[in-house]
Amino acid sequence: QVQLQESGPGLVKPSQMFSLTCAVSGTPITRTYYAWIWIRQPPGKGPEWIGAIAYDGSSYYNPSLKSRASISRDTSKNQFSLQLRSVAPDDTAVYYCALKKGVYYHESPDLNSYDSRGQGIQVTVSS
Repeated sequence: QVQLQESGPGLVKPSQMFSLTCAVSGTPITRTYYAWIWIRQPPGKGPEWIGAIAYDGSSYYNPSLKSRASISRDTSKNQFSLQLRSVAPDDTAVYYCALKKGVYYHESPDLNSYDSRGQGIQVTVSS
């Protein structure tokens, strides 16, 4: 069974950056046609797809976040990460990491469309 666990800061000040890490167990993140995704859900709003990293390390982003987001991986630790720069209060959300099997990458905000996902981590942007 694949398990994902997010970690990172809970509170970030505006204009700063934060990094979140998703630790994966039960499968290597380099497994062919496993796609690793970041999604967020702001309070009172629907989920938003942030981006994905494919099994070969290629990354893909929501155009609205592409200039501020970076997704990377550490295969030695079997984890992948999200960095978001120049944050604002609108970036306050619960952030999820997720897995979609059998595809090169997956672009959907629907958390129910994923095979596995973490429990989510609240990130609040506030001074």
